[in-house]
Amino acid sequence: MDRRVIWAIVAMMIIAIVPSFFLKRPARPPVTSSVTQPQSPADSSLPANPAIPDVAGVGVPVEDTGSTADTVRVTSDIYEYDIATVGGRMAAITLPRYKSMALVDRGQPVQIMHPSSDLLGLAVLAGRDTLHLDRWVFTPSSTRVTVSGPTTLTLTAARGGVTVTLTYSFRPDDYQFGLQGQITGLGPNGGVLLVGMGPGIRNVEADSLDNHRSLGLVTESNGATATPFHKLKPGQTTALPGPFNWVAIKSKYFVTAVFALDSTLPRISGVTATAPVTASKSPTLADIKLSLPLGAEGRFKYDIYAGPMEYKRLSRIGHDFDDVNPYGWPGLRTVIRPVAVAVRWLLVWMHEHLNLAYGVVLVCFGVMIRLILWPLNQKAMRSSMAMQAIQPQLKEIQDKYKNEPQKLQQEMFKIYKENGVNPFGGCWPLLIPMPVLFSLFFVLGNTIELRGVPFLWLPDLSRADPYYIVPVLMGLSMFVLSKVGSRGMPPNPQTKIMLYVMPVMMTVLFISFASGLNLYYAVQNTASIPQQWLLARERMRRNPQPPPAPPKPNPGKPRK
Repeated sequence: MDRRVIWAIVAMMIIAIVPSFFLKRPARPPVTSSVTQPQSPADSSLPANPAIPDVAGVGVPVEDTGSTADTVRVTSDIYEYDIATVGGRMAAITLPRYKSMALVDRGQPVQIMHPSSDLLGLAVLAGRDTLHLDRWVFTPSSTRVTVSGPTTLTLTAARGGVTVTLTYSFRPDDYQFGLQGQITGLGPNGGVLLVGMGPGIRNVEADSLDNHRSLGLVTESNGATATPFHKLKPGQTTALPGPFNWVAIKSKYFVTAVFALDSTLPRISGVTATAPVTASKSPTLADIKLSLPLGAEGRFKYDIYAGPMEYKRLSRIGHDFDDVNPYGWPGLRTVIRPVAVAVRWLLVWMHEHLNLAYGVVLVCFGVMIRLILWPLNQKAMRSSMAMQAIQPQLKEIQDKYKNEPQKLQQEMFKIYKENGVNPFGGCWPLLIPMPVLFSLFFVLGNTIELRGVPFLWLPDLSRADPYYIVPVLMGLSMFVLSKVGSRGMPPNPQTKIMLYVMPVMMTVLFISFASGLNLYYAVQNTASIPQQWLLARERMRRNPQPPPAPPKPNPGKPRK
């Protein structure tokens, strides 16, 4: 391979991959303080109540009624929601179609709610008082709901002249459900509704550290903006000013979100996130509260999504909700994201319509990419041969005009034109597969359809090969490809060094990446070897190498 091609690939890899370990998408400028946001005095009609203890220090206050809290079970084929009568909030979210990979409950249906979650727990700031609706006991319209069509569940509570009505609406085949309510008796000034969303999503992945890196708060106003949990400062409150169309809490594969899309009602006015003080410097939990203005009539309405980050479902909701699971790094997302979406669609389509295992799909995809690029690679390598043929002329021109840069450039372009050579023709066709490779990096690591998919000895195509076999095969295939492609080329010390350095560097770089990505790259390299061999033979016919010079006789020894 031409050393310029190798250096171009190295530079592109460095520019595109290395920044991902240091750069994050810029978040909306936060407002921080060393203490939590001040709260209004508690409603005097409410007794002092204990909180459910929790190892993270985040608790949900419960009314001291002397009885345990009941829940209403809402079930369909794709979800099970438990709604607590205390507070009318979500108590549990179970997704039967997905299995947990965490050590403690491996193989069990995924439960995405953290044990201390206050998802959809409500409070109202009304003047100088705070109504802690998450402590009130609600009366449900039903104790168990089976969703086979559009279904509603109503919960009501009243105290001290204030009446609260909550109406949930569900569909059987959708992880999105609605909640509308009304709080009467607030007075002519209305108030502010606080909706709980913390403290995060429960880990259900085998690699908990990788999952923790994905935890974050995402808001959308004019585009989605992410605030990773590990960027929050323990013990401090980060305030994000709205208005927002939606606010979400995400992990690597699952998300809970609140949407305020009704044009007749105010949007989400702001969000606060408070990370607890822990021994870890990288928080994995945060107390999240979003606020919505309430008018004198006390009406509010929003939708909730609680489920997997399936791209088709997210994009169907609109308002850039599919960007809650971003494909690409900041700065390169505009280029990578469209390719990643297309690659994801093609892989899923081949799996579903051709009835192929995802591992086989990746093998076929790697071969297909090389077949599609075969003509471009032919053109690139022949352009490289033409460049090799005019090297003596270029060397002569460089020696002749070494002190006249402008004249040198003119003469070089003249030679290119006379010989029909494009100096960049050997490089750019080889760089075309790079966006596909980068896209697969995100698709394999963040697409839930590929989560936990095994292939041969690989337990999960979305995770690294535990035996390091695939990355080593990828490095060997790169070495063989480079070795075959260098046949017939003039000796070059730099090219020889890169022949050995590049495969080792790429193996080390890719060893912790998804095994599916290494599989694709190894297949693509292997599928390229026949073409490189044919082109190397053509190069040797065009530019036969002179026979090696005979060794000079040693004058110190007489010839026999």
